[in-house]
Amino acid sequence: MKKLAVILSIITITVLSCKQKEKTPEIKYSIEPKATTIKWTAFKTTEKIPVSGVFKTVNITNTKKATNANDALDGLEFSIPVNSIDSKNEGRDAKLINSFFGSMKDTKNLTGKINLEKNGKGNVSLKMNGISKNFPISYTVSGQLAQIEATIDLENWQAKLAIDALNKVCFDKHKGADGISKTWNEVKINITSYLKVN
Repeated sequence: MKKLAVILSIITITVLSCKQKEKTPEIKYSIEPKATTIKWTAFKTTEKIPVSGVFKTVNITNTKKATNANDALDGLEFSIPVNSIDSKNEGRDAKLINSFFGSMKDTKNLTGKINLEKNGKGNVSLKMNGISKNFPISYTVSGQLAQIEATIDLENWQAKLAIDALNKVCFDKHKGADGISKTWNEVKINITSYLKVN
C-alpha cells in the first residue's frame, strides 16, 4: 500500500508539474482597416442642422500586434484620401472634394497619428491644409470594439477660405428659415474599429 501511495504521489506531482508548464496562448490584438469606419458630422444653417458622411478608404501604417486593444491602437499612423468621402449625395461629395478640400493646400489626403493615454483620453495629430495640429479625443474599448470620438474646429487649420468656398457653392442649401446661409467650423468625428484577434 505504501508503494502504491508513493507511486500515486509521483504521478500526481508529475501531472501537476506538466500542467503548470503549459502556457495559455497569448491573445494579440491588431487593427483591421476594412473593419474601421470614420464618420464625420458637419453643420449648416444657424439652426445647426447636421450633415453626416464617412470616408470609405483609410490607409493605416505602423500597425502592430499587442496584448491589449489600447496598445494596438496607440501610435497608429493613417492616410485618408479626401476623394473617398461619401455623404450619400454625389453632388454634395463633389462640392466637398472640389470646393472645400480643393481650396486647401496639399490636401489630397488627411494624414496623422493616434496617441492614446490610459484614462480614455488622448489626441490625434492631423495634417490638413498644410498644417499639423493636435486635437483631443476620448475613446472606449470593449473587447474587440474600439470607439474614438472628437470635435474639431476647422479654424485651427486655417480653413476659413475652404469654408467660405463651400458655403458659396452651397449658399441656398445652407440657408435656414432666417434667410442666413451658414457653414459651421465645428465637425464631429466618430471612429469605430473592430480589432482582429490573432
